[in-house]
Amino acid sequence: MPSLTVENYLKAILQIGQRVGNETVATGQLAEELEVSPGTVTSMLKTLAESKLARYTPYEGAALTEEGRTLALRMLRRHRLIELFLVETLGLSWDQVHEEAEHMEHAVSDGLVDAMDAYLGHPVADPHGDPIPTAEGEMRGTDIDAVPLPDCSVGTKIRLTRVTNQGGEFLRFLSETGLELGRVGTVVSNSPAAGLVTLDFDGQVVPLGHAAAAALLVERVQ
Repeated sequence: MPSLTVENYLKAILQIGQRVGNETVATGQLAEELEVSPGTVTSMLKTLAESKLARYTPYEGAALTEEGRTLALRMLRRHRLIELFLVETLGLSWDQVHEEAEHMEHAVSDGLVDAMDAYLGHPVADPHGDPIPTAEGEMRGTDIDAVPLPDCSVGTKIRLTRVTNQGGEFLRFLSETGLELGRVGTVVSNSPAAGLVTLDFDGQVVPLGHAAAAALLVERVQ
């Protein structure tokens, strides 16, 4: 069985690759994501390559092999189903579940995860809008129609579908502001020069810096 560290690296390579749209993930990106030194990452990537879980190229980075991708999707499925289960059954808030899922995903059995999946009605997304893989590694829910909020022009009506920054502080800010998944509003200003996007939700005006806005994926509403 792969170690906890190996599972974390595989999942990180998969998630970064999905975010940046490139199968090869740079050493520096992994170091930042996992909060470890580049040297530590290099050492682990060599280990993953020896185990045939990743293809590692010095000074370029690593890409998952088919076996590595299968394991990474298995961990992603566990993580996202556990997050949703904790929200739906225990009433935890979306800013509380990430760390809990990080610990639990390595300990639960596939059978328990499948039982959670069935109990929740085979959901397509976790509490943050991230798509949940099936047991076969296929994504049930995708956000192919979603775009980062700063890409929307003034006057665009939008619906919030996914949050990519899942830090507790940021999620609490969104909750306090009333920015929940599914909420519909209108872009009333978008100034790259000022670094500001402003939304209107039925009279409630919400200004967001571009960094915060870029972490929100939305779909355009007709």
